Amino acid sequence: MDIQQIKQRFSIIGNAPLLNRALEVAAQVAPTDISVLVTGESGTGKEIIPQVIHQLSSRKHGEYIAVNCGAIPEGTIDSELFGHEKGSFTGASGSREGYFQVADGGTIFLDEVAELPMQTQVRLLRVLETGEFIRVGSSKVIKTNVRVVAATNENMNRAIQSGKFREDLLYRLSTVPISLPPLRQRKDDINLLFRKFASDFADKYRMPAIKLTEDAVQVIENYNWPGNIRQLKNLVEQISVIENKREIDAFTIQSYLPQAEEQFPSLVSKTAEQENFSERELMYKFLFDMKSDLNDLKKLVTELIKQGSDFQLDPDQSALINRMYNDVIPVTDRSHLLPSAVKSSDFQTESETIVNDFHEHIEVEESLSLEDRERELIQKALEKHRGKRKYAAEELGISERTLYRKIKEYNLPG
Repeated sequence: MDIQQIKQRFSIIGNAPLLNRALEVAAQVAPTDISVLVTGESGTGKEIIPQVIHQLSSRKHGEYIAVNCGAIPEGTIDSELFGHEKGSFTGASGSREGYFQVADGGTIFLDEVAELPMQTQVRLLRVLETGEFIRVGSSKVIKTNVRVVAATNENMNRAIQSGKFREDLLYRLSTVPISLPPLRQRKDDINLLFRKFASDFADKYRMPAIKLTEDAVQVIENYNWPGNIRQLKNLVEQISVIENKREIDAFTIQSYLPQAEEQFPSLVSKTAEQENFSERELMYKFLFDMKSDLNDLKKLVTELIKQGSDFQLDPDQSALINRMYNDVIPVTDRSHLLPSAVKSSDFQTESETIVNDFHEHIEVEESLSLEDRERELIQKALEKHRGKRKYAAEELGISERTLYRKIKEYNLPG
């Protein structure tokens, strides 16, 4: 069975090379009994790989049992996996078969395998090595023929170093490792998944499916998606139910994304503090530009005082004066800034006038020019990158979310 057939059979959406590679490996190992460890971030869809392996194997008519190791209390997980005898612990009113006995001839999927307690890891290692286990409270050895596929979103090397996971068990589980890529590495698949979920929820809630504008597609493709496919599916369901309009633009979908960041701050790569810092950096950039202009103006005034009427402005110096006083000091009041108006006997008076005029208008200059320069810098960045906000934001040193807010604030063409 080729990759496209597997995708159709298991309703897998996407064409990312890393996803295709994961499915290829799953199809190759399916006919064997090799143990497989599926790794990937939370929400990447790791649970689909063991289903593919089971259905493409000779065990497909046997039991398939999925166990969430992190959801079973430590005191009962041995009983769940390996069974127990009557009276083996308080509440054990009868004997019970465990998953490894029930799934004999089939497949067990151990999700969140890194959450297994140490004593359970020892039991699991024995099953993988010998195919044997003992029920809780029994001394009788039971044989089983089970294919084990495990999954985790943890860094297993780190878990081993911290003493949380046995190294020998990892080697047994990960005979063949399969890694699923995060959604941010599948940019071309994001809109495909969005449309699939939109169609599913339209059928579920009996309403027209939502669709995205071109700008909105750019937003979801450039978002980090810390919760991966699970987060995207949740987002599509929210918008499908809440929004009355069926065509979703960039600003609408952007309004849903920050909520995810506020609700799950530990999952996002950029915190609110970092977001504010990046915006401050933009303001500092403007301030440093102004400071540079001020220093140049001071040098110009010093030269004016020293040389008097012999001093001539070059084009750069004229541009500096125009830039610093544009729209702040009326044109008719600028004559005292020109060397021809300076008499050698009035150097100190004229210089003081320049400085006083500057200090008198500097507060107005700051309030006007900071916003003007911010607007101008953003507009130039957008023009330079032909409206591509991702690259404009990178050049400005701010996030795309901040850029969207600024575009809206200054009513700039997006």
